[in-house]
Amino acid sequence: MTPMKDNWPRLRCRFINSNPEGSWGDVILSEWELEACGWQDFHPHTETNFVLEGELHIESEGKTVILRPGDAARVNPGRTGRYWAPVYARMVTIYGPNPDGLESHSFRYSEI
Repeated sequence: MTPMKDNWPRLRCRFINSNPEGSWGDVILSEWELEACGWQDFHPHTETNFVLEGELHIESEGKTVILRPGDAARVNPGRTGRYWAPVYARMVTIYGPNPDGLESHSFRYSEI
């Protein structure tokens, strides 16, 4: 996996079946690792996170959940999701279809 951005070294990802660019009618799978960091973004599509290792915190719509291996949570389309791992988390994400081709935005990164 590679850092999502050069100046975000603790947030790494790889897209498995396709990159989330433009519009898409199927789901997009990706794998993520967070090491004592967090980020947030607004996305027009559904995002489901399934934790493989560690502990992942997700906040959206005023609710926070803590996920451990085997747990999953969804951030609904048209919402901002905030994700952080106090120590470490590795997860698989599923981005729902995005037929209108709207882009995610409002990215923020922080180290813990």
